Amino acid sequence: MMTALWALGLSLVVILLIYFEKTAILYILCTLGVTALLMVVAFSDLKHDDAPAAQVGQTGDAAGVAGRAK
Repeated sequence: MMTALWALGLSLVVILLIYFEKTAILYILCTLGVTALLMVVAFSDLKHDDAPAAQVGQTGDAAGVAGRAK
């Protein structure tokens, strides 16, 4: 329910900014929003693993993986 209220509120703000032709404010808010999203993604721990990097194996057969074996 709280998520729906946030979405409704933000939609109302965007619609009002467009209606009153305050595109400069809308541009700034959108830029800050995208920046915040990129910061969250940049600092998120997508792996959730504490294993050392030495245990990660790499293959030398890139052509075979791509289906272009010689």
